[in-house]
Amino acid sequence: QVQLVESGGGLVQAGGSLRLSCAASGRTFSSYTMGWFRQAPGKEREFVVGISWFGGRTYYADSVKGRFTISRDNAKNTMYLQMNSLKPEDTAVYYCAAAYQLSVALLTTSRCDYWGQGTQVTVSS
Repeated sequence: QVQLVESGGGLVQAGGSLRLSCAASGRTFSSYTMGWFRQAPGKEREFVVGISWFGGRTYYADSVKGRFTISRDNAKNTMYLQMNSLKPEDTAVYYCAAAYQLSVALLTTSRCDYWGQGTQVTVSS
């Protein structure tokens, strides 16, 4: 079982930056692909980026390529999302998620086994 807790959300102006954190705990998170999803008001939850705990392979949604960077610190059991050049359309609740032994290229909402509680990111114009 994996438990996930997000933090770092807040309110920023367009063009600004935020860094989200996802603290993981449990017995088998090394067997889980990790990722970030987001859900904006009135929209479906969408994939942002995925990362493998071992190997460091990543996969980004086209909407955030070049602006967001995912990373991890296995010693701290923590995953990060550095968000730069934020746009109003990035406004959403951001969720940390885990999927058991899944390719990062196949990470979808329905395939994730565990979710954090979400952290709000609001970007003003």
